[in-house]
This record gives sequence, structure tokens and C-alpha cells, in this order.
Amino acid sequence: MGSTFSGIELGKRSIMANTDAITTAGHNISNASTEGYSRQRIQIKEFDPLYKPDLTRPERAGQIGQGVDTQSIERVRDELLDKRIVAQANQESYWQTRSDYYTMLEQIYNEPYDVSIRSNMDKYWESWQELSINPESKAARQAVVTRAETLTDSIQQRWESLDGIAKIVEGDIAATVKQVNDYTSQIAAINSEIVRSRAMGDNPNDLLDRRDLLVDKLSQLININTDTRDPDEFLIHVGGKVIVQGSISRDINLVPRFDDTGYQKLVWSDTGDDAFFDGGKLGALVELRDVDIRSEFQNLNEMTLNFADLVNDVHRNSVGANKVTGVDFFVQHSFVENANGNYDRNGDGELDTSYVFRFTGTNELDLQQQVGLEGVMTLSGKDGNVEIPYYHTDTVEAVIARINDSASEVKAYLDRNNHLVLKATAASDVSNPDFVIRHVEDSGYFLAAYSGVLSGIGADNAYDFNQADSVNALVAGAQFSVSPVYNPAAYIEVNAELKKDVMSVAAGYIDSTGAAATGDGRAAVEIASIRNSAIMVGNMRTFDDYFADSVTNVGLKGQQAETNFLSQNAIMEDLRNLRDSISGVNIDEELAEIMKFQHGYNAAAKFVTVWDSLLDTVINKLGV
Repeated sequence: MGSTFSGIELGKRSIMANTDAITTAGHNISNASTEGYSRQRIQIKEFDPLYKPDLTRPERAGQIGQGVDTQSIERVRDELLDKRIVAQANQESYWQTRSDYYTMLEQIYNEPYDVSIRSNMDKYWESWQELSINPESKAARQAVVTRAETLTDSIQQRWESLDGIAKIVEGDIAATVKQVNDYTSQIAAINSEIVRSRAMGDNPNDLLDRRDLLVDKLSQLININTDTRDPDEFLIHVGGKVIVQGSISRDINLVPRFDDTGYQKLVWSDTGDDAFFDGGKLGALVELRDVDIRSEFQNLNEMTLNFADLVNDVHRNSVGANKVTGVDFFVQHSFVENANGNYDRNGDGELDTSYVFRFTGTNELDLQQQVGLEGVMTLSGKDGNVEIPYYHTDTVEAVIARINDSASEVKAYLDRNNHLVLKATAASDVSNPDFVIRHVEDSGYFLAAYSGVLSGIGADNAYDFNQADSVNALVAGAQFSVSPVYNPAAYIEVNAELKKDVMSVAAGYIDSTGAAATGDGRAAVEIASIRNSAIMVGNMRTFDDYFADSVTNVGLKGQQAETNFLSQNAIMEDLRNLRDSISGVNIDEELAEIMKFQHGYNAAAKFVTVWDSLLDTVINKLGV
């Protein structure tokens, strides 16, 4: 037999369920503008009937319903869409970061023409041409020195501008690493709260929203993927490594890199292993610092070093109007004081490495002459040594072109005396020093007896920088130059002797009298001709190639970054709009829900009133 007061209980349940629904709708409206909030919906089900279908139940027409019950309050969320957004977000922030910084780089190269490096270098070459016409003129020499000072100032200014951007990137990396560590620790802490809440049988909707918001923010900083298969152990992966596992998070640390840059590298705090990120803001910043900006530094340094080296080579072998000779036009600082370039690389107190920038052979060569030799040259490259074959029918020019077109980080040309010159370029691998010849070997005689660079053939007579006095592998009398201090673009300047006495600026070559003949401007002509000569080492053949390539490279990469960012932004905008249409709060919809459940609440209250009237009749009036 049913209880006399069962109707009161049934009405109460209905009132409570409608109250929960109205409260949930109000909670949605209150958080309509809350970042990361997902609208919630109450799940209502019928309450369990009073009797179960067994032999002990009383005879009745059927099971009597007991009203309604609130089963759960769940947030409206599409997990597959969330995973796609998390996986895609890192690309948007990656290209946005690159676009922002390339805008800054473009501003460096978009300097007014009349103060640019290129225009100042053009004026510098023109001053040498003027001196070649008037080799006795003091005014022409003063113009050479003044324009050289203007040129070096503009080179130093570009280096300082690049260095300023690099320091901003370095600071941004440190700030981003701090953000990543903060987000991962917060996510791990929220994971603990979610597990405890679920253990009590609750749906921690607001905590889940908070975690998803932090995951979204984290996905913009690094390339992550989430794993929700185990509800008690939420996982976040980055590059195949776990960065968050349940209530445990891994931190990223910054430690000194111990190279010439002074920058820091990313390592995992628990293992000390290097940490790598392919996407997100952090991945973009590290790539900008270690690849893009480093490349700009190297190109500028390469241009500056070779420019100064080529001008000095002519100038020191010519004579000024005051009969002074052997003077370098530009100051070059050697990396080490040791004459053979010996250096203690590992810091144990013993000289163990040779830092040499340039070799010059002893024999005069003819570009069009066939070498009549066969062998394989082995030169240092970015990914190990590079083998470069040559054949009997090759001309000297063909062999030199094959060296320069190879992947080696050693380039070649003939100097003004037609002697073979081997020069080191900037190193692709940050662990290798810039402008240091690391390995030169020849199985044949082209680099040995033919050009007069190496003293012999084969591995036993190879030059390798991983030992002191490596220059002993060179032919006796072969000239070499010790590598310069890092970043020659930062310190290039005109020799103080020339600024003190401009008559020391050389215009001609010395004759038997110890001076240049009257009207001899051959040295000035040779220096001026460097402008368009194909003697630039590295990827650029001439100085004009450098300027054209540097501006074009920055412009194209900036355009690429902007285009890809706009594309990724459009994709993410569509995904976020789709998520908002599913999980976002619609005020009108919530008001409709409130009105619906308000009517339900009123009906339930009326039901309780009617049942109360029935009970009053039974209790107070049937006995009268």
C-alpha cells in the first residue's frame, strides 16, 4: 500500500529538480563572459518506482511513479573538437611569433638608402676610385678614411640592432618558459582536485573548464597533445615526452649554453636532457634565436670579415704616400694571441685546438689550366666531412667551383697573386666555431704539390683543427691567418694609424725606391675592383650578392610568416567559433530554460498545495 504522504515527497522532488535546473541556468548566465566557461545542462530522470517486480509486491494496477530526480549536472563539450584545437593552436602562435619578430627584422633592413650599409659601401668604393685617379691627393685619402669610418659605423649599428632583437628574444624565451612551468603546475594541481571530486561522485565541471582553459593556453606556448583515456590520470605529451601526468608535472629549466653567444638552452629539470619544441611560441622563439637571427649575424659577420680581409690583403702589400707599408686598413682582432692559432678549447690548461681562418697556397695557378690530377678532397661540413672529387680533365676554375658549390664550410678562390686561398665560413652547427677551418685533406695532389697548401697527401698529412700546431700540416711557406674574435661586425674599425696620418693610406705598389711611383694608383684600383669581383666566400659570390640576398631573405621569410599566420588564424577562428556554438552560453536560450523550469516549479508547488488539501480533508474532516 502506498504512503499517504507520498504525494508530498513527490512534489518536493519536483520542486528541488526544477530549482536545480533554474540555478544551473542562472549559473550559465552569470558566467556568460567568463573565459573558458562551458555551459552546463542538468540531466533529469524519473525517480525509482516504489515497488520492484517481484512476488512480494502488493496487487496494484502497476508501478506507481515517485516523481523526478536530478541525475547529474554536465557541461556541454565536444572532446574531439577540443583535441583538434589543442593540437592546432601551437601552429597559430608559432607563425604569429615569427611574424611579429620578422616585422622587427624588416625594420632593420628597411633603413633609408642614404644611411644604409650598401649606400655607404658604394661611397667607400667610389672614394677608392677617386684616389686611383688622384693618388697623390691628401683630400682623396681623407675621403677614403672618412667614408670607411661611416661604413664601419653603419655595420656596427646593424649588428647592435640585431643584437637588441636577439636579447629581446632571449628575454621572451625566459618569460615563456616560466609561463609553461606555471601552467603545467596549475594543471597538475587541478588534476588532483578533479580526481578527489570524482571520487565523491560529483562532476567537477568548473574545475574541468579551468583545466581546459589552461591546456588551451599551454598549447599556444608549446606543441602538446592530451590523453584522457584514464579519467584519473590526465596526460599531456610534448614531442613524445610526458610533461604532465596526473598530479605530477615536469619543469623546464634554462642553463648556460657555454658558447660565444652567452645564451641559455632548455633542459628538463628532472633529467638535465635538452628539451626541444617544434611548435608554439616557445618553439618559434628558440628557432628565431638559434636559426634565423643567428643566420643574420653570421651573414653580416661573414660579409664584414671577408670585406676587411680582402681590403687588408691589398693594403698591407701596397705603400702610402709617406712610404709606409705593411699596414692593415681595418683592425682585425685575432681570437688567440698564439701565432699558430693554438687554443685551449676544453679548458684543461693544455693547448688542444687550432683556430685558423685562412690558408694561402704557395704556387701560382691558372684558372683555365687543366689540373691533370685525380683525387678526392675532404673538407669539413655542417654534418661531418664532405668529399669533393676532381678529375684529370678539370680546370682549376672547375675544381674551385666544385668546392664552393659543395656542402663544405670551406670555400676557395684565387687571390691577386693567383694563389689558392681556402677560407672558413660561418658554422651551421652551433657547437662548431665560426670562421675556423676544421679539416682539410686530399687523397691526390691538388691541395699538395699542385697548389702548395698541404705538405702531403692522405689522412696522415691532413690538416685537422682538433690538435695544437695543426698548421704544421701546411707546406713550408704557406701563409695562414688566425681566426678572428667572434662577431667582427661588432668591432670593425679603421686602423688608428690611418686616422692619425691619412698619407699612410696606400694607393700604389712599392718600387725599387721604397715608394710608389708618381701617379701609381694600382692598389686603389685593385681595392675598388673588389666591389664586383667574384671573391665573396659563403653562399654569396660578391658583396652585391650579400646585400641583395639579405634584404630578399628577410622580406620573403617575413611574408611567409605573415601568410601562414593569417591562414592558421582563419582555421583556428573557425574551430573556436564551432566550439563556442556548442559550449558557449546563449543568454536567450538560458532565459527560455529559466521560464520553462519556472513553470515546472509553479506546477510542482500547485501539486503540493492540492495534496496538502487532500490530506487536510482526510485528517480533519472525515471524522466529523
